[in-house]
Amino acid sequence: MNTPALRLQQLSLSYGPHTVLQPTSLDIPSGAVVGLVGRNGAGKSSLLRCWAGLTPPSSGQASVLGCDSMDLSDAVRERLGLVSQAPDLLPWLTVWQHIEYIGSFYARWTAERAHQLCQRLALSETTKVSALSGGDQQKLEIVLALAHDPDVLLLDEPVSNLDPLARRDFMRLLFEWDTERAAPRTVVISSHLLSDLERVITHLVMLKDGQVVINAPWDEVQEQRHQALEDLFVSEAQA
Repeated sequence: MNTPALRLQQLSLSYGPHTVLQPTSLDIPSGAVVGLVGRNGAGKSSLLRCWAGLTPPSSGQASVLGCDSMDLSDAVRERLGLVSQAPDLLPWLTVWQHIEYIGSFYARWTAERAHQLCQRLALSETTKVSALSGGDQQKLEIVLALAHDPDVLLLDEPVSNLDPLARRDFMRLLFEWDTERAAPRTVVISSHLLSDLERVITHLVMLKDGQVVINAPWDEVQEQRHQALEDLFVSEAQA
């Protein structure tokens, strides 16, 4: 069997008496586009931070491309892109200076790709980062995550600060741009709104109170939803 692109093995996370993530095992196949949904506080950001190696779990293990998330090799870091819910940017740089600086750490980064991304997202390259709106800061995070052509993308509420037009353009950019890749990216994109993701995901993972309550291919979820509606209509007709 192929190694999953992302894996959780009995991973849990607690802060003192407060449990954020209950013991969870989960495999994400290569090339999947996973919608990670749940209410605010369900544990979505914590789960993504464990995968990215930013938060150590209380127990268990997270891995990316077969590598322990708490000890990611340089080769795996090269293949990983991350958009955090709260951008952590360098305010004294211009947008392009910031992009070039981060790009210098990645062998697969190209200026051409970065310029194209800025153009597609209508992001000014000459503006100081400190002068960016919340939405433009999120656009910059997206460019930083995509410009080195990662194989795995972890996106934490990436469109929460974007207007409806920018949200639609981002989704189009994410899944229609860069069609010459040899293999599709593995993407985990979190949101508290399933409606943001329905048209693009292949799998659904739903969290509730730090526990996975749904983990299934999206077509199966849709089929079950459709069947539930059919059953409702039949029961009402027979009443």
